[in-house]
Amino acid sequence: MRAKSDTYLHKGMRQKMVDGIRERGITDEQVLTALLNVPRHFFLDSAFEKQAYEERAFLIGEDQTISHPYTVAYQTQLLQVKPFDKILEVGTGSAYQACVLGELKAKVFTIERQKKLFDVNKSFEYLKSFPFIRTFYGDGFEGLPTYAPFDKILITAAAPFVPDKLLNQMKPGSIMVLPLNEGENQRMIRITKSQDGTIQEERFEEFSFVPMLIGKKE
Repeated sequence: MRAKSDTYLHKGMRQKMVDGIRERGITDEQVLTALLNVPRHFFLDSAFEKQAYEERAFLIGEDQTISHPYTVAYQTQLLQVKPFDKILEVGTGSAYQACVLGELKAKVFTIERQKKLFDVNKSFEYLKSFPFIRTFYGDGFEGLPTYAPFDKILITAAAPFVPDKLLNQMKPGSIMVLPLNEGENQRMIRITKSQDGTIQEERFEEFSFVPMLIGKKE
């Protein structure tokens, strides 16, 4: 069962977590404030409340994880989120990353391929406090063509390649952030689509993510 109360103790642990992330080089104060405002322990079983603000990933079921806080901050900073950005997130997982984006006042369209995780999030009370987050059960490689184009796209699993269908769902001037390549570690990539449709790719640090898989799983 997920925790529901946010105490002064939790807030203190969250402040310490954010201070550590800032020391590691995250400079976007809006991202840091969003992490400070979103109770990470809400996204884990209540048995892990005291560990929720450690710099570590946790299994959340279906062989999926909630990412390290630093990883969430890193991807979010690279995405350069602005209020009312229309963002496609591939890999809802626990919905922690989606709520961080929601805290930044983005309009979030998030896809989960694992039906069990999707169903859990449908009844997640805290998630309902973000009216501009919409959850979908589907194949992340397909994106959401009905709702495209997007200002930003964020992939939260290790992509073996950059999906063409997602590139096609980017607006001119938009950004996609993803961990690229199979294997133990992936390189964080930022792709920018210019106004004329050409693509620029930037390469950043290495991280370790669960793999991005094709299709849906009941």
